[in-house]
Amino acid sequence: MGSCPQALAIAVGAHPLAWFGAALLAVVGLVGALSALWQRRLWPGLRNRLQPYGASALMLAVLLIGLLMAAGGGALIAELVEAIDPGAGGRRCVGVLDQALTGQLQQSLSLSTLQLFGLLTHLGDTLTLTVICVVSALWLLRGGWRDLALALPLAGAGGGLLVRLLKSSFERARPLHEHAVAVVAQGFSFPSGHSAGSTVVYGMLAYALMRLAPRWRTPLAMAAAALVFTIGCSRVLLQVHWASDVLAGFVTGIAWLALCVAACEMGRLRAGKSGSVRGM
Repeated sequence: MGSCPQALAIAVGAHPLAWFGAALLAVVGLVGALSALWQRRLWPGLRNRLQPYGASALMLAVLLIGLLMAAGGGALIAELVEAIDPGAGGRRCVGVLDQALTGQLQQSLSLSTLQLFGLLTHLGDTLTLTVICVVSALWLLRGGWRDLALALPLAGAGGGLLVRLLKSSFERARPLHEHAVAVVAQGFSFPSGHSAGSTVVYGMLAYALMRLAPRWRTPLAMAAAALVFTIGCSRVLLQVHWASDVLAGFVTGIAWLALCVAACEMGRLRAGKSGSVRGM
């Protein structure tokens, strides 16, 4: 435990808005760079290599990418659980950092900051995400995009069930959040449902819009990343989740989102609607 960088966690908690801004820029920049790299080089190169073998080879590649991302997410969740588990002895570093960060946030955050993030966090509420899924599905259905109209709500519902299963499996208690901002936070803490749900719903919405407006793929990916990251960070700043809960929520959401997007892309290839799949 002594090797844990608690001083860093305390420093982040002492200046949360500065660290949040820096991290937000880093995440959005990274997502933009990866999106551009995927569209311009990685996927075109893979597609050109597999195109002689037909659509089946492309479908298999898409499936393997989705499965690998999901497996990687599962491995990261397992590592987080082990690092948090009180029975893990000296490896329980993440839990120590969680407590140090949350303890400092309780002392440093102003009421106005809490109120701001108290508003932003509602963008990840179950009701908000459900409305977005329903309205988006109806809009897509009206435009003739039946596969996307079906995929978006199914992805959201499946992600919600996955989070419920994980919460009931780990049963981690939430941190105490005694402040003047009324935020309803019930149930278990790990992983963060707001983080996972926002990743899946806003990620699938961005994917759907990418299909409709291919030229805007990278900006859409960056916008979705900014929104999801802000919602996740709001849960930590409001002290209704430990930081590792939010990280686990992001990982869970990305893993499930990867499988959902892979399924959609396989459906496109099977239907023969597109000879190329870019910027997934």
